[in-house]
Amino acid sequence: MSDTTLSHVAALPFVFDAAADDSAQEAIAALQARTVRETAEVDGCPVVFRRIGNGPPLLLLHGGHGSWLHWVRNVDALSARHTLWLADMPGYGDSGVPEGAQTLENIVGVLGRAVDQLLGESTALDIAGFSFGGLCAATLAAARPQVRRVALLGPGGHGLPRRERLGMLNWKDLPPGPERDARLHHNLAALMLHEPAHIDAMALALHRSACVNTRWRSKGLSRRALLPDALEILSQRQVPVLLAWGEHDVTAVPTQAGPALLAGASQMELVIVPNAGHWLQYEAADATDRLLLDWFAPA
Repeated sequence: MSDTTLSHVAALPFVFDAAADDSAQEAIAALQARTVRETAEVDGCPVVFRRIGNGPPLLLLHGGHGSWLHWVRNVDALSARHTLWLADMPGYGDSGVPEGAQTLENIVGVLGRAVDQLLGESTALDIAGFSFGGLCAATLAAARPQVRRVALLGPGGHGLPRRERLGMLNWKDLPPGPERDARLHHNLAALMLHEPAHIDAMALALHRSACVNTRWRSKGLSRRALLPDALEILSQRQVPVLLAWGEHDVTAVPTQAGPALLAGASQMELVIVPNAGHWLQYEAADATDRLLLDWFAPA
């Protein structure tokens, strides 16, 4: 399909399946029970992380309208080799909302201080970020000398052209129920997942919970060209950075954005994951797991 045309076909008709939703909720609860909840307090704002696994620390940052569960399909594989620190970034999920303006400097500053509290300021770590979390990951890494390697999945803030997409539907004016879920299902097809059949009960349950608990407006930040400055700093410091997009990601034209961001940079690599949309670590979980395990393997 051409990069100048809509990247999605209409989603499959939505039919709410209560049994499948219950099963998804049970799976989410079971995963949550396997993690350790860690909380840092930064200027009165609680920042909540989920910790699981063994090995070198790997901080995982979710996207806008997200939570730590954006990584639900990657936890088992990645935690086998790493101690995962899965953040609910400030303004999302179980974390509080920082005082002051909703700026990139504010959210990354609070997040960075929370990481320092829980892991220690001098602790070396790796960082992976998805979508708006990719912009936050790069910005945090640029400000933290102890970061070893970085992976950015479908990162926001590139400032380059995006593909056309299906229009998003407003769900906020509806009470909980099938009609609201139908709009959220549509939005998953419009933005997050390329193949309509991949919009399963788990994806809907995660998206519903994340949207309801989002109190930080990331869209304006993700649309601005804020990422290149952070990448320039990381390039100067010779920090290896992986840029990865799903082949059908609507938030960029990966074959254009990747080379443009890598131009003149050192220690940076580009990977385009086949048969995946924006939420590539969910839609192409196995391929993404292999990519990240290889990228973050010990030197």
